[in-house]
Amino acid sequence: MSANPLIPSIRLTNLVLFLGCTGLILIGLYMQHGMDLAPCALCITQRIFIIATGLLALIAFVFNPAQLGLRIFAGLGILMSIIGGGFSARHTYLQSLPPESQPACGPSLGYLIENFPLQDAFSVLLRGDGNCSEVAWTFLGISIPGWTIVAFAGLVIINLWQFFRTRSA
Repeated sequence: MSANPLIPSIRLTNLVLFLGCTGLILIGLYMQHGMDLAPCALCITQRIFIIATGLLALIAFVFNPAQLGLRIFAGLGILMSIIGGGFSARHTYLQSLPPESQPACGPSLGYLIENFPLQDAFSVLLRGDGNCSEVAWTFLGISIPGWTIVAFAGLVIINLWQFFRTRSA
């Protein structure tokens, strides 16, 4: 019985996952440098999890592991995407707060890393601050972190599919 030509192979799907994550990072870099939208601490955190998910897919593509390896990479991809989606949800929540309830703005990430212990800098990075409350851009009424939630949901779904796929003998 031959494989369905309309369904990409496990290996090709890993390449598509990697290219999708690369595309997301390129969009973020265009928004940062081409549209002058400075990323806040939570934006940077979300980028880290997109990169982690993409790197896992790239490694799985390159090494094309057996069934157990496939499940490990897909499981880690699911985990990275869920955590990244959680940061996107936090970011969206901060943006939805009324101005009087928004947290105070903090120093820039560069300043934090240069002047505070790494643990304190990462704490702000993971928690977000008032800089994360600003809605600088929307598409169809959805802000950047809202679209990032959609991207992470797609990454979870594809990684779930990869997790439950079986290699043919």
